[in-house]
Amino acid sequence: MTQPITHEVGEESFADLLEQSLLDTSEVKEGSIVKGTVVDIIGDYAVVDVGLKAEGQVPLREFADEDGNINVKIGDEAEVLLEHAEDSHGLVVLSKDKARKRKVWDEIQSAMEEDSIVRGQIQARVKGGLSVTLQGGVKAFLPGSQVDLRPVRNLDAFLAQELDFKIIKFNKRRGNIVLSRRVLLEAERAELKTDTLNKLAEGQIVEGQVKNLTDYGAFIDLGGIDGLLHITDMSWGRINHPSELFQVGDKVKVKVLKFNSESERVSLGLKQITPDPWINAEEKYIPGTVVQGKVVSIKDYGAFVELEEGIEGLVHVSEMSWTRQVKNPKQVINLGNEVTAVVLDIDVSQNRISLGMKQLEENPYEKVLEKYPPGTVVQGVIRNIADFGVFVELEPGIDGLVHITDLSWTQRVRHPSDLFKKGDEVQAAVLNIDNTGEKPKISLGIKQLSSDPWDRVPYEFPIGKVTEVKILKLTDFGAFAEIIPGVEGLIHISEISEERIEDPRQVLEPGQTMRAEVIQLDAQERKIGLSIKSARRQDDLADAQGFANVSEAGATLADLMSDKYKKS
Repeated sequence: MTQPITHEVGEESFADLLEQSLLDTSEVKEGSIVKGTVVDIIGDYAVVDVGLKAEGQVPLREFADEDGNINVKIGDEAEVLLEHAEDSHGLVVLSKDKARKRKVWDEIQSAMEEDSIVRGQIQARVKGGLSVTLQGGVKAFLPGSQVDLRPVRNLDAFLAQELDFKIIKFNKRRGNIVLSRRVLLEAERAELKTDTLNKLAEGQIVEGQVKNLTDYGAFIDLGGIDGLLHITDMSWGRINHPSELFQVGDKVKVKVLKFNSESERVSLGLKQITPDPWINAEEKYIPGTVVQGKVVSIKDYGAFVELEEGIEGLVHVSEMSWTRQVKNPKQVINLGNEVTAVVLDIDVSQNRISLGMKQLEENPYEKVLEKYPPGTVVQGVIRNIADFGVFVELEPGIDGLVHITDLSWTQRVRHPSDLFKKGDEVQAAVLNIDNTGEKPKISLGIKQLSSDPWDRVPYEFPIGKVTEVKILKLTDFGAFAEIIPGVEGLIHISEISEERIEDPRQVLEPGQTMRAEVIQLDAQERKIGLSIKSARRQDDLADAQGFANVSEAGATLADLMSDKYKKS
């Protein structure tokens, strides 16, 4: 009785076990990850039971941790990949490494599908970007354009950094993964931007980070939104380039000057955080005050001197020296020089201060009248020649002008260069000093060093006087003859001879000495008319009276001739 019962029970148990075994086996598929138990360790292999009719072997090296240490014992659970349920030898083929890699790829695929974040370490630079190692040792590519919000010039700066990424491309079959850090930063920036826009207000002082520098200013990241700090709003003083104050990455506190929430434009100011130095400038820089400063800019017309941050004064070239003719400020000062000057004028409404350097020295012109009173004979070098006269340097920086009309009593000077050249040393007399301007005007005369010969001409050469003259120049209408040095007279062609003369050059030569009679005299106009033929008539008359010439005839003959001309 017992055997049938036992047999019946045994058949039910076997059927149940077979059914369960078939059920378990149907759930364990080749190519899937299954859980197993380490049931034995034989040599370099761990024997793993995954619930099949046979166990599989896994190399111990696949149980090694990151440091290479193998830590496995009987009874440990292990996830493995079932490559084959039964090979040609009837053995189960398992792999822990492949299971780990499969799981990692599955997790990465899930992250891609769920748009979640993955973390990885940047390993090396590669063509077009960076190589990143994700969890489980999977390699991925980070394009250079996806590293940051702006293009990155130095990708090496990111090496060895562990960062968060988003997966933007995934191909499990090809083992291709493309990452983006920029996507995360843009999302973060968008969130910050919303928060910043809600808080931002004009007049508010905020902290930001210098994001970029240009010639005209600096862009400041206020948190998701950039504001422009223009170069003119950086300092009350002179700034040539924003890099003088900032570097990319610097933290800076700025004031919101203008804010438009619609256009999202923000204008920032740094100097506005501190008081405007021009507010009290009028009280501090009173005309006549002696100040010191640094030359910060040089122009053709003068030099700008920084008296304090935000306040500059201009020293015009005309205010640099009393005596030197400064054409360029660099003749006197250089950029960066520390100088002392006097405040001449201030205009707070225009933010302008006029400075002078020469005012700190004694004005040499104040003693010019005392040193060179009219009538003083001076000596100097001709420094310059103009159409209207010559400039004579009396001492460094002090010139006198000899007008063309004061060069000679007798010569008709067409241009001063006919008589003088630059560098000639001359004597002159001081005629007048005009002291009405800042720089006195000194008038000099060269001809005044001698008496005017015309003062004695009317007395020594009255009309009717016969004298020897020297032919100087011949023209179509007559000849000019010298009576005494510096005094000339004209012998008209009609007064050369009793006979008709067509050309004076046929009968006269330059340098020839002739006797001529004064027939016209205008001392005021400095004109004398001479006649050769009249002189010959007088000589003929004197000869008739028994004299060798009219000179021997004396006053009697002269009187006779004078009467003759008076009657005619």
